[in-house]
Amino acid sequence: MSVHESAATSVRRVASLASATARPTTERDRERRRIAIMCLPFFVLATVAGFVPLAMLVRISLAEDTVWIEGLSFDAWRTLVTTATYRQVVWNTLWFVGAATLVSVALGVAVSHALEKYDLPFERAVVAAVSFPIALPGIIVAYLIVVLLGRQGLVTNAAAVATGQSAIDLASATAITGLFLGYVYSLVPRATMVLRGTYAEVNAQAEEAARALGANRWQTFYHVTLPEIRPGIVAACILTFRSGLAIFGTVLILQSHRVVTLQIHHETSVGSYNPDVAAAIGLVYVCVIVAFTFVGLRFVETDAVEI
Repeated sequence: MSVHESAATSVRRVASLASATARPTTERDRERRRIAIMCLPFFVLATVAGFVPLAMLVRISLAEDTVWIEGLSFDAWRTLVTTATYRQVVWNTLWFVGAATLVSVALGVAVSHALEKYDLPFERAVVAAVSFPIALPGIIVAYLIVVLLGRQGLVTNAAAVATGQSAIDLASATAITGLFLGYVYSLVPRATMVLRGTYAEVNAQAEEAARALGANRWQTFYHVTLPEIRPGIVAACILTFRSGLAIFGTVLILQSHRVVTLQIHHETSVGSYNPDVAAAIGLVYVCVIVAFTFVGLRFVETDAVEI
């Protein structure tokens, strides 16, 4: 079958499916129509908030005149490929957000394990404290880091008194350490929320059987619990990594590490207005997120332990 015939066959199938969905004659067609109606708001939202802005980014990145968005030019993409600064920004973003994701998910596993496996005092207060950062904008998180680790910060001055060193030398709010703590502080609650739901599905009888057969707590966790919570860990990694890539307020205040969101802000600032380059960076950013999500979803299958 030629390519033309194959395309014509596909078009006929789509037309037939659309006709059956619009005018159902069987129960299967009616079920398909109900699903289409329920999915319609999502497709409308995806079109308005997703596909249309992406199409505009493509057009801006290829525009010769970025004011009236006219003409065709590949200068923005050529700049991204040939300029070492942008490659460095991408590398900075990936390793920094990746490290923050790993630390946040590891802490999320520990917190979720403690909340689900132990009868902790003031458990509700602990859950509220862990969840609290989700409600804070990135700029507020940045100022909290400054209050704690800045030159006049509480932790900085306490460390200065204890060690006898200068508070100016110990301040780390605007260093990469402070920014990393700000990222982790914002990402741990997201990882914990996902993992707590996963822990609720863990086979407790399998864990008890492993302990009865002589396994210690670490062996039980590694051989029984970990395989069951692996989908939650993968989901938490996907969520935290994507959230980390989108953090802007924190990095805008604590400008110690140049990442993609800060670079896009720089490209759209008055002093260096390059909307075509900003649009190209945004498209690369979207592609990285989509690719990471699809790769991560391949590891979501659970290894349930049965007894």
